[in-house]
Amino acid sequence: MTITYRVDVEDAHAHLFRVTLRVPRPAAEQRLSLPVWIPGSYLVREFARHLSDLKAEQGGQPVPLAQIDKATWLASCRGRGELTVTARVYAFDTSVRCAFLDAQRGFFNGTGLCLRVEGREAEPQRLQLGTLPRGWQAATAMRAVKVDAAGRGVYEAADYDELVDHPFELGSFWRGRFEAHGVPHEFVVAGALPDFDGERLLADARRICEAQIAFWHGARKPKAAPAPFERYVFLLNTCEDGHGGLEHRASTALLSARRNLPQRGRSETSDGYVELLGLISHEYFHTWNVKRLRPAEFASYDYTHENYTQLLWFFEGFTSYYDDLILRRCGLIDTPRYLKLLARTVSGVAATPGREVQSVAQASFDAWVKYYRSDENTPNATISYYAKGSLVALALDLTLRRDGSSLDEVMRALWAASGGGPIAEADIAAALQRCGGRSYAKELAEWVHGRDELPLKGLLYSAGVEWQAQPATLAQRLGLRVSESALTGIKATHVLRGGAAEAAGVAAGDEILAVAGWRVRRLDEAQRLMTPGQGSEWLVARDQRVLTLAVTLPRDAALGAPVQLAADAKPGKAAQALREAWLGR
Repeated sequence: MTITYRVDVEDAHAHLFRVTLRVPRPAAEQRLSLPVWIPGSYLVREFARHLSDLKAEQGGQPVPLAQIDKATWLASCRGRGELTVTARVYAFDTSVRCAFLDAQRGFFNGTGLCLRVEGREAEPQRLQLGTLPRGWQAATAMRAVKVDAAGRGVYEAADYDELVDHPFELGSFWRGRFEAHGVPHEFVVAGALPDFDGERLLADARRICEAQIAFWHGARKPKAAPAPFERYVFLLNTCEDGHGGLEHRASTALLSARRNLPQRGRSETSDGYVELLGLISHEYFHTWNVKRLRPAEFASYDYTHENYTQLLWFFEGFTSYYDDLILRRCGLIDTPRYLKLLARTVSGVAATPGREVQSVAQASFDAWVKYYRSDENTPNATISYYAKGSLVALALDLTLRRDGSSLDEVMRALWAASGGGPIAEADIAAALQRCGGRSYAKELAEWVHGRDELPLKGLLYSAGVEWQAQPATLAQRLGLRVSESALTGIKATHVLRGGAAEAAGVAAGDEILAVAGWRVRRLDEAQRLMTPGQGSEWLVARDQRVLTLAVTLPRDAALGAPVQLAADAKPGKAAQALREAWLGR
């Protein structure tokens, strides 16, 4: 008496999956619905828009299937005989959140394919991979019931939540395996070039996984450290351009530019590869911090509408803090490189006017309509709870370390106190007080719920890190963000609040043609044509009109100069000890 789903590749060229749902002993009026969002990505995505040709039957006879809202259907059943529902699903979204299908590759999350049998969500659910193109494999972390060597066959989940928390990768892909503290891990890579160095990726991923398991549970040798999963699967799709990831309970779906993969015969660590390793570290850390430790509001997901929380600064921001930090601690990057990455975040937050408009707690709540629906005004209206949340974590960590504790201890204390379950902000405050020996209510009020600047300069100095202001680019001095290409020229993408570009009337979408009578094709070229404190004539194109604007170049960046961070070569003993405890030796 198990609810079952069968997924077939109906037409790869038309990007169509065929999904068949079988419901034993259905209700007389059986409601079926498709989620409107996927946990971990806070936007209503309306997956039902990709469904078509829904049909229902019992015993070979048609069953009336009425649509009652955008994502819900009502099957009027006759008796308790098995209900069969079929649907086509259009799949052509290359992101990690939806579904994709073409002649080379397939991918899906259950939230986009599997109708929820309302009232039966707690029952076991099975998924069978049916017709697949010749030579294709399948990879997933869902428990296999009966599958062949290529991974094709039947899988089972304990309930609907688990069913939709195991994405599937389909196609001809590279796969490799390793163990981290005795736990099996699998890495799947689609779209890689022939010179991809899989062994290096496995070795580096293993170091990340071992460091994180030890972070949360301690490294017990020779006995394996515990982990909240029996096996883990990385599903990495590589393409010409792209970056992203989505966490799941025992796997993650990753997207990266294929040029970021390591290459055989090349030992250097490129910035792109560091970006990929940071993504791997980020999503793996989520296995603990958001998939198990999670906002109290997410104790039970409601798939029909937005699920609000003010805690994304903790679950996304603190994860963003630890992703690169763990790369440093396990030796995949050195201290100068880590500080360079940290300085980029510090500078980016300082150059975002929205930090004075919304706190990270407010930004978390508004993620559904602001962060995930970004536009030309987003930097002026909100702040990234990823970026500023990571800096809140940094500030708390360095403060705790001066108090004789650390954020590491707080994270482990939260895990132990909650049993790896839902938590509220009061639990975070309690763990901070328990570990730090005092209340951190003032810091939480100012840094999380307030909009004041974080005291990072002094805290970093206490950890033996020098803070050096750097010269601002022309765009930073003007409060302007642009895109540049030979095809479209210089286009203003964002005009920042309070900057000189806004004061002069520059608007997002303007094409910058000339400055002081000279044609410019890169904004930096205009630096030589402008004098600080004086106005310059800009020629811009807007809606087929050519406008003349008077732009005055300020002497400094209105939103704060970019920052460079460097390890003090001769720190005091206390600062050196704090830095080594924080970053590792």
